[in-house]
Amino acid sequence: MEQVFRCFVEKRPGFQVEAENLLRDLREQLGIQRLTGLRLFHRYDAQGLSQEIYNRARETVFSEPMVDQCWDETLPELGPCTLLAVEALPGQFDQRADSCAQCIGILTCGERPLVAAATVYALYGDLTPEDVDKIRSYVINPVESREAGLAKPEGLQQTYAIPTEVDTLTGFIDAGSDQLPEYLERYGLAMDLDDL
Repeated sequence: MEQVFRCFVEKRPGFQVEAENLLRDLREQLGIQRLTGLRLFHRYDAQGLSQEIYNRARETVFSEPMVDQCWDETLPELGPCTLLAVEALPGQFDQRADSCAQCIGILTCGERPLVAAATVYALYGDLTPEDVDKIRSYVINPVESREAGLAKPEGLQQTYAIPTEVDTLTGFIDAGSDQLPEYLERYGLAMDLDDL
């Protein structure tokens, strides 16, 4: 199996606008005054490229050396903090990862590698589990993203089971109003009884 390269990218001091704005939002909008600091890292995993191409991509695709700091494989020393990583749901289009893969394809004049991206938050302060849950709910939109693991995967190729059978609704049209709540619950239909 091909090697998976990993790097973490953080804006240099003076360019950390996204992290500063998020810290302010979490403190002001969620009222989490115990949150004393926040560091934001973009994590990239790439597979299907050589060490030489990864080194070039690290400095031209994954980061901008003038405004970013970059670490290979592991995060820098962070001190006591709570880590939270967020990634796109499987099957959800991830523009950051796709853009990186396209740029590396242009860089090499070859095929695009597999790229996965995530955002890692280092949260500082004497946070309670409830505080972390509030932050988690704030930064994760469950329609498009999920909490990501911190361990590096062995490979980035994703395979999905193809459903062999599809549920069929029978009797829905003839169902009485007392049966409709069961249909909504059983099949997870996105409609209200008022719509019917």
